[in-house]
Amino acid sequence: MRILHLNLERGWRGGERQTLFTLQGLQAAGHEVALAARAGGPLAQRAQAAGIPVLACVGSPALVRALLARRRRFDVIHAQTAQTMSLLALLRPALRAALVFTRRTAFDAPGKARRQRWKWSRADALVAISQAAAAAPRALGLPVAVIPSAVQAVAADPARVAQLRARFGLHGPWRAAPGESMAAEDADAVVGPVLVTAAALSPEKDPLTLIEAVAQLRGEYPGIVCLHCGADGAAAEVARARVRQLGLRAHYVFAGFQAHVADFLALADVYASSSRFEALGTSVLDACLAGLPVVATDAGGHAEVLAPDCGLLVPVGDAAALARRIRWVLRHPAPARAMALRAQGRAQQVYSVPAMVAAYEQLYRRLGA
Repeated sequence: MRILHLNLERGWRGGERQTLFTLQGLQAAGHEVALAARAGGPLAQRAQAAGIPVLACVGSPALVRALLARRRRFDVIHAQTAQTMSLLALLRPALRAALVFTRRTAFDAPGKARRQRWKWSRADALVAISQAAAAAPRALGLPVAVIPSAVQAVAADPARVAQLRARFGLHGPWRAAPGESMAAEDADAVVGPVLVTAAALSPEKDPLTLIEAVAQLRGEYPGIVCLHCGADGAAAEVARARVRQLGLRAHYVFAGFQAHVADFLALADVYASSSRFEALGTSVLDACLAGLPVVATDAGGHAEVLAPDCGLLVPVGDAAALARRIRWVLRHPAPARAMALRAQGRAQQVYSVPAMVAAYEQLYRRLGA
């Protein structure tokens, strides 16, 4: 099959990683693939480095020209973002290929989903990455195939992990060995436990709830540190202000966007997510693959990822519940470890790249591509 994927996002987030995973898997399976991506962007650069042909576009007009010039070149044109699906919907009469759209969000403002119906209906196949993401189009009577996003295990780099320990002053172990007590002078030198989260500083990720939870945990764990990996967004200023107000600057560290989150996960005792909206939660899946206990809000796809006994869920916006669940993990390391191992096994089986790629191959073939 000849397959073109479309993604004009400027940054590098979960959708861009999934686009690259899918293209690499399809190429490895023997298909002729290409990517239309923003010129000079991280997705275009990583795809080129992986040997995937890239149509570099400076914006939507350039993408339209590229599609019209190659209208007979591809069997499948797959929009990986809402923006590129809008273009495909408008160009539908001029395109010969089967059109596929993957929906990666699970939140729509009131009335927005109804306005999207026409666009969604122009796709030959509408895909959602979770049952939560499928709910809105299904409520409008549209058929939706659910193909979950995938994750790949990434080994932490010991040298980088050591550098991070030194950078953040992380000493350990913070927990005394069984049957031992920690001397007061030693306790003063210990930093921990360590929480990690990976999320942009945006309102839908709700960093304030996690900040409040850390403030509540500090009384029992005076050396607690939360490392927040993620680029600045609309909630960055208020999040930093709240950390200052609560006197948490030594306990809540804004680490910025990190290309090697696995190194941070290697430092962690618990992974926490306070998202208000989450179509699936691939950062949570990364933590599961790393063998970390996960405490997350019951937003969107989190409940699907953290199936029964694979993680702890709390209500959205409930800092006290988030702190309480994290406290349980810290106090009960053996059952928390068993829970993490169950989540790891499930992530390896259900959310693998080969499983995702095989599902898309089957979908394309059903379309006659």
